[in-house]
Amino acid sequence: MKRIVDSFYRWEEFLVKTLLALIVALVFIAAVLRTFKYPINWSVDIAQGLFAWGTFLGADVAMRKNKLMGVDLFISKMPIKTQRLLKIINYSMIIGFLSGIAFFGVKLCVENYARTFQSLSVSYSWVTLSAPVGAVLMIITSGKKIREMLNVKVKGSS
Repeated sequence: MKRIVDSFYRWEEFLVKTLLALIVALVFIAAVLRTFKYPINWSVDIAQGLFAWGTFLGADVAMRKNKLMGVDLFISKMPIKTQRLLKIINYSMIIGFLSGIAFFGVKLCVENYARTFQSLSVSYSWVTLSAPVGAVLMIITSGKKIREMLNVKVKGSS
C-alpha cells in the first residue's frame, strides 16, 4: 500500500510541475502570437483550467511537504505537547473548512455542467471539479498529519 501511495504522490507532484510548465508555455506562446496578429482565442480558457487544477493539486503537495506559509512565533515557544495539541486543532479546523469546499465544489460542478468555455465546447465543470478534488486530497493529507501528531512519542513521556 505504501508503494501505491508513494507512486501517487510522485505522480501528483509531476502533474503539478507539468501543469505549471504548460501554463507558462501557453501564455508565452499566446502573447507572442498576439503580437504578430495571430491570437489563440482558446489559450486563456485552457490556461485558466490548468491554473485551477495546478493550484489545488499544488496546495496538496505543499501541505504534505509542510511548505505552506505559517507563522509560529508564539507556538514555537510553547511546550511540545501544547504545540502538538494546537497543530491537531488547526488541522481539524482545516478539515472542516475543506469539507465545505468539497461539498459546495461538487454543487458548483453540477450547476456549471451546461456552462461551456467561450472558445471551446467543453463544460466548465472540468475546471470547477479541481476544487472538490483538491479539497478531498488535502483532507486526506490533514488526516495523515493528525495521525502522525497522535503517534509521535514526546521525550520524557512514557
